[in-house]
Parts: sequence; C-alpha cells; structure tokens
Amino acid sequence: MPALVAGAVLTVAFVATGESALLPGTWLSLYGAAVTAGGAFSVRPVPIMGCVFLGLGALCFAVPVQAQQLILAAGFGGLHLTFGYQITRHYGG
Repeated sequence: MPALVAGAVLTVAFVATGESALLPGTWLSLYGAAVTAGGAFSVRPVPIMGCVFLGLGALCFAVPVQAQQLILAAGFGGLHLTFGYQITRHYGG
C-alpha cells in the first residue's frame, strides 16, 4: 500500500508542475515495487511480475513520450493477462 500511496502523491505533484511525462514510468515502477513486496509470500510468478513492472517503468524513462503510452498499456494490460493466465494454469487461480 505505501508504494501506491506514493504513486498518488507523485501523480498530483507531477500534474501540478506540468511533468506529466514522468507518470507512466512512475506508475509502472511503483506498482512493480508494490507487487514485488506484496507477492513476496505468494506463488513465484507474482514477485517476478512485479520485477517485470519495475523494468518496464525504468524503460519508460529512457524512451520518447509517445512510446511510454504503449509500454504502459503493455504493462498494465498485457502483463496482467499473461501472468494471470500462467498463475491460473499452473496454480489453479
């Protein structure tokens, strides 16, 4: 929960200062930190998914703004579907 609260605080700060280009990388990174920490005692794919989110967040800071939107969609859409399928298939849901 702390990482998600930090994301909310940073979102307000970035929007207020006109730094909205930092949002995708921040959201992905902090969500990855939250999933990694929360999944520490879960099935193995959960913290791995968190680490992948962290990596995508870092990638967002290195690419143009237009590409960040695609990475954000791939992360929150694609990773959840991919890992959700694997977890359901191998661990029963």
